[in-house]
Amino acid sequence: MKNLSGNQKLARVNLAVNEYFKSASGEEVKKTQWFTLTFWNAKAELALAQIKKGTQLTIEGRLQTGSYEAKDGSKRFTTDIVVSELIVKEMTLTN
Repeated sequence: MKNLSGNQKLARVNLAVNEYFKSASGEEVKKTQWFTLTFWNAKAELALAQIKKGTQLTIEGRLQTGSYEAKDGSKRFTTDIVVSELIVKEMTLTN
């Protein structure tokens, strides 16, 4: 978490979303897409305290696009989700 001027707090969390499907040949395929979640202020503190690898989340937010120049000089594009609502789902283990 970063502390910014004006007592603002910023946290960024990488989120993996897995999709499972069968290819045309019938082979099971796993496709993973990565997103960056951006949290501000109280939500940043909540995210830092409650989100760990494997945590199931429900989020609402808006998309924010950007770009940057990579080390190799190429232009890269980003899409972040600026989170406005966060629900951390508790996992229940059953036999």
